[in-house]
Amino acid sequence: MRYIPHTQAEIREMLEVIGVASVDALFDVVPEKGRLRRELAIESAMDEVTLSSHLETLANKNDATRALSFLGAGIYDHHVPAMVDQMLTRGEWLTAYTPYQPEVSQGTLQAIFEFQTIVSELLGLPIANASMYDGASALAEAALMARRLTKKNTVVASRAVHPEYREVVQTYLAGIDSAKYVEIPYGPDGLTDQAALAEALAAGDVACVLVGYPNIFGQVEDLRAISEKAHQHEALCVSATPETQALSILESPGALGVDIAVGEGQPLGIPPQLGGPGCGLFACRNTREMLQNIPGRLCGETVDAENKRGFVLTLSTREQHIRRDKATSNICTNHGLMALSITIRMCLLGKQGYVELGKLCLSKSEYLKAKLKAAGFSLLFDGPTFNEFAVRRRAGGKAAPALAALAARGILGGVDLGRFYPEHDDCMLIAVTEKHTREDLDRLVSELVSIG
Repeated sequence: MRYIPHTQAEIREMLEVIGVASVDALFDVVPEKGRLRRELAIESAMDEVTLSSHLETLANKNDATRALSFLGAGIYDHHVPAMVDQMLTRGEWLTAYTPYQPEVSQGTLQAIFEFQTIVSELLGLPIANASMYDGASALAEAALMARRLTKKNTVVASRAVHPEYREVVQTYLAGIDSAKYVEIPYGPDGLTDQAALAEALAAGDVACVLVGYPNIFGQVEDLRAISEKAHQHEALCVSATPETQALSILESPGALGVDIAVGEGQPLGIPPQLGGPGCGLFACRNTREMLQNIPGRLCGETVDAENKRGFVLTLSTREQHIRRDKATSNICTNHGLMALSITIRMCLLGKQGYVELGKLCLSKSEYLKAKLKAAGFSLLFDGPTFNEFAVRRRAGGKAAPALAALAARGILGGVDLGRFYPEHDDCMLIAVTEKHTREDLDRLVSELVSIG
């Protein structure tokens, strides 16, 4: 449908009704320094052919779709079957707006219910919401939820949690006067420093401990030990999993004592697209208090007057629905299309396919590790990983020039770890997925050897 703006006659009529001389006068309340006195820096109107070409040019800037990519650090290049996009177009999923009216939104509601079921099984916790914006916002919402539940103020985060996740948490907490944020270091093994954690907990007033699983370095944290320490001080344990394909191999966070588990759904069914969009996963334990404090919305299964199965929104504790002071979150909605894409792909994979995919990622990652070690490279940390690990430049020096040289040869060799951790600016974070062939892995090693 084409956009048809108001005519000049209609604009004059509206201005007369409200008693204003011009549209510009409507902005008189905006201070002069806050006004833009130039045209917006956007392209002028285009015809359909020109616009299609322009959009294709923009899309081609996504190097990960053309280059050999080993990027990770929160966004992962897993295969998404063509069937997913085809299924997304089916009319059964469509509804005019958000699913407030169950009688006309059964397709959308059932998709949400299936998504929640998948998230619950992955994270090993019985209550899952209809999704958050991304993994980072999900972790921030978990921190706020923990503060509400425990009536405590301090959020303790491991420095090995994804740096961007930690930034979002701090941003959320910045507007709360009573909130306190404390970071604890990681040890020489790349894992959360247990002694520092014990000290932070002993200081008291800790609402929760935030830990990565796997963490930013790809290392697998000891969630059981961390959750036990947190519980000894009546704090909650919150895990964050940016690479959720790892849960096909690792024990679920819920089984290891975690109270709230969050993750990024992008690896489960959304192609990497210049960094987004994502889809936050959120699950928690089954207590009345947690159920009443979970952010966002939940979809539930019920029966209608004829005893037929149906789906409804059973909980929406957000400020659009209830008084703001009673709302648990101001998240506006769930990432419905992204959640649906994840649900379709996970159903196509099935449980066995999901596990087999994880085994492929693990075996290929271990193959690359072995090849790099044999070529004289050293790993930053030696602990167990899933499909991501940090490796030092063989010739020494910063990783950024080496990554730039790889990019010039058509390879996105990983993420410069110095971007987040200056002390590790000689390391690159490499992610391996099922899409990498043996030839791809051998090529990366060969090119790194030639660069040094």
